[in-house]
Amino acid sequence: MSKSILFYEIPTEMRDFAEKSVDQARKPFDGFLGAAHKAVSAADSQTVNAWANLRDLAEKAIGYAEKNIAAAFDLAELLVHAKDVQDVVHIQTEFVKSQFATLQSQMAEFGSAMQSTARKATESAQATVELAAAEMRKAATDAAQRK
Repeated sequence: MSKSILFYEIPTEMRDFAEKSVDQARKPFDGFLGAAHKAVSAADSQTVNAWANLRDLAEKAIGYAEKNIAAAFDLAELLVHAKDVQDVVHIQTEFVKSQFATLQSQMAEFGSAMQSTARKATESAQATVELAAAEMRKAATDAAQRK
Protein backbone atom coordinates (compact mmCIF):
# COMPACT_ATOMS: atom_id res chain seq x y z
CA MET A 1 0.00 0.00 0.00
CA SER A 2 2.83 2.39 0.74
CA LYS A 3 4.12 1.91 -2.80
CA SER A 4 0.81 3.06 -4.27
CA ILE A 5 0.96 6.33 -2.24
CA LEU A 6 4.44 7.06 -3.59
CA PHE A 7 3.19 6.78 -7.15
CA TYR A 8 0.03 8.81 -6.59
CA GLU A 9 -0.13 11.63 -9.14
CA ILE A 10 -1.07 15.04 -7.74
CA PRO A 11 -3.96 16.46 -9.76
CA THR A 12 -3.26 19.50 -11.94
CA GLU A 13 -5.97 21.52 -10.19
CA MET A 14 -4.31 20.94 -6.83
CA ARG A 15 -0.90 22.02 -8.17
CA ASP A 16 -2.49 25.12 -9.78
CA PHE A 17 -4.22 25.97 -6.51
CA ALA A 18 -0.98 25.55 -4.56
CA GLU A 19 0.90 27.71 -7.09
CA LYS A 20 -1.71 30.49 -6.82
CA SER A 21 -1.56 30.30 -3.03
CA VAL A 22 2.21 30.70 -3.07
CA ASP A 23 1.96 33.64 -5.49
CA GLN A 24 -0.71 35.27 -3.34
CA ALA A 25 1.50 34.91 -0.27
CA ARG A 26 4.59 36.14 -2.09
CA LYS A 27 3.08 39.39 -3.44
CA PRO A 28 2.26 41.00 -0.06
CA PHE A 29 5.63 39.92 1.27
CA ASP A 30 7.35 41.50 -1.76
CA GLY A 31 5.28 44.65 -1.16
CA PHE A 32 6.43 44.81 2.45
CA LEU A 33 10.03 44.25 1.40
CA GLY A 34 9.74 47.02 -1.19
CA ALA A 35 8.35 49.36 1.43
CA ALA A 36 11.16 48.40 3.81
CA HIS A 37 13.77 49.09 1.12
CA LYS A 38 12.23 52.50 0.44
CA ALA A 39 12.28 53.29 4.16
CA VAL A 40 15.94 52.31 4.41
CA SER A 41 16.78 54.44 1.37
CA ALA A 42 14.95 57.39 2.87
CA ALA A 43 16.78 56.91 6.17
CA ASP A 44 20.07 56.68 4.29
CA SER A 45 19.45 59.99 2.52
CA GLN A 46 18.45 61.50 5.87
CA THR A 47 21.77 60.34 7.33
CA VAL A 48 23.66 61.87 4.41
CA ASN A 49 21.83 65.16 4.96
CA ALA A 50 22.54 65.08 8.70
CA TRP A 51 26.26 64.53 8.09
CA ALA A 52 26.30 67.39 5.57
CA ASN A 53 24.66 69.67 8.13
CA LEU A 54 27.14 68.60 10.82
CA ARG A 55 30.00 69.16 8.40
CA ASP A 56 28.71 72.70 7.76
CA LEU A 57 28.63 73.35 11.51
CA ALA A 58 32.16 71.99 11.91
CA GLU A 59 33.43 74.16 9.06
CA LYS A 60 31.77 77.20 10.62
CA ALA A 61 33.44 76.42 13.97
CA ILE A 62 36.82 76.01 12.27
CA GLY A 63 36.31 79.31 10.46
CA TYR A 64 35.62 81.02 13.78
CA ALA A 65 38.74 79.46 15.29
CA GLU A 66 40.84 80.69 12.34
CA LYS A 67 39.52 84.25 12.76
CA ASN A 68 40.09 84.20 16.50
CA ILE A 69 43.64 82.86 16.15
CA ALA A 70 44.40 85.45 13.47
CA ALA A 71 43.11 88.15 15.83
CA ALA A 72 45.38 86.82 18.60
CA PHE A 73 48.40 86.98 16.27
CA ASP A 74 47.42 90.50 15.25
CA LEU A 75 47.28 91.40 18.95
CA ALA A 76 50.73 89.91 19.51
CA GLU A 77 52.11 91.93 16.60
CA LEU A 78 50.59 95.14 17.95
CA LEU A 79 51.92 94.42 21.45
CA VAL A 80 55.41 93.85 20.11
CA HIS A 81 55.35 97.38 18.68
CA ALA A 82 53.91 99.04 21.79
CA LYS A 83 55.99 101.98 22.99
CA ASP A 84 54.97 101.92 26.67
CA VAL A 85 52.72 100.26 29.25
CA GLN A 86 49.91 102.71 28.54
CA ASP A 87 50.04 101.66 24.85
CA VAL A 88 49.95 97.97 25.91
CA VAL A 89 46.90 98.57 28.12
CA HIS A 90 45.14 100.47 25.31
CA ILE A 91 45.91 97.74 22.73
CA GLN A 92 44.78 95.00 25.13
CA THR A 93 41.59 96.89 26.03
CA GLU A 94 40.67 97.39 22.37
CA PHE A 95 41.40 93.73 21.65
CA VAL A 96 39.17 92.54 24.50
CA LYS A 97 36.31 94.80 23.35
CA SER A 98 36.70 93.66 19.77
CA GLN A 99 36.97 89.98 20.66
CA PHE A 100 33.99 90.17 23.00
CA ALA A 101 31.85 91.61 20.19
CA THR A 102 33.23 89.04 17.74
CA LEU A 103 32.56 86.14 20.10
CA GLN A 104 29.01 87.35 20.76
CA SER A 105 28.38 87.52 17.03
CA GLN A 106 29.95 84.11 16.44
CA MET A 107 27.92 82.52 19.22
CA ALA A 108 24.69 84.03 17.87
CA GLU A 109 25.49 82.81 14.34
CA PHE A 110 26.50 79.37 15.56
CA GLY A 111 23.41 79.06 17.78
CA SER A 112 21.20 80.02 14.85
CA ALA A 113 22.99 77.52 12.60
CA MET A 114 22.55 74.77 15.21
CA GLN A 115 18.84 75.54 15.55
CA SER A 116 18.47 75.46 11.79
CA THR A 117 20.34 72.15 11.60
CA ALA A 118 18.21 70.65 14.38
CA ARG A 119 15.02 71.88 12.69
CA LYS A 120 16.11 70.42 9.33
CA ALA A 121 17.02 67.11 10.97
CA THR A 122 13.67 66.95 12.76
CA GLU A 123 11.75 67.78 9.60
CA SER A 124 13.76 65.24 7.62
CA ALA A 125 13.25 62.54 10.23
CA GLN A 126 9.54 63.26 10.39
CA ALA A 127 9.25 63.12 6.60
CA THR A 128 11.16 59.83 6.54
CA VAL A 129 8.93 58.28 9.20
CA GLU A 130 5.80 59.51 7.42
CA LEU A 131 7.06 58.14 4.11
CA ALA A 132 7.92 54.78 5.63
CA ALA A 133 4.54 54.60 7.38
CA ALA A 134 2.72 55.48 4.15
CA GLU A 135 4.68 52.81 2.26
CA MET A 136 3.89 50.19 4.90
CA ARG A 137 0.17 51.18 4.94
CA LYS A 138 0.10 50.96 1.14
CA ALA A 139 1.76 47.54 1.22
CA ALA A 140 -0.70 46.36 3.88
CA THR A 141 -3.66 47.73 1.90
CA ASP A 142 -2.41 46.09 -1.27
CA ALA A 143 -1.94 42.81 0.57
CA ALA A 144 -5.46 43.00 2.03
CA GLN A 145 -6.97 43.72 -1.39
CA ARG A 146 -5.23 40.70 -2.92
CA LYS A 147 -6.80 38.28 -0.45
